[in-house]
Amino acid sequence: ADFLAKHLTVILVNYPRPQKGVAARRAHHYLRGSYGVLVGFELAGGYAAGRAFIDALALFYHVTNIGDARSLVIHPASMQHSQRSPEEQAATGVTPGYVRLLVVIEHSDDILADLEQELDKVAKVKTPQAA
Repeated sequence: ADFLAKHLTVILVNYPRPQKGVAARRAHHYLRGSYGVLVGFELAGGYAAGRAFIDALALFYHVTNIGDARSLVIHPASMQHSQRSPEEQAATGVTPGYVRLLVVIEHSDDILADLEQELDKVAKVKTPQAA
């Protein structure tokens, strides 16, 4: 989560630890410092960036479930919510560039190297509006 928050391509990180205010107090109270293995984030390049990012990752498996011993990645807008219109996706909280990771048994150095390499590539992806 800390790595993602510092990357220029990432515009939002959804993870309990860096929260502030009431959210931070709740996370600390209920999770007691063990914030879990799920982290979500929004890529600045929208749908194209999210899709390109998950397609390029080497260590993460692309699946819609979140229960596994391997690290997983999902891009909800192009995977389990792909049959919904953009308006329906927005109504359910699915945004075009949102990616969710389940980080499990691989070494953190390998995971960070994979993420960094692909985020740097995604930084070059143009959104349809910018093209």
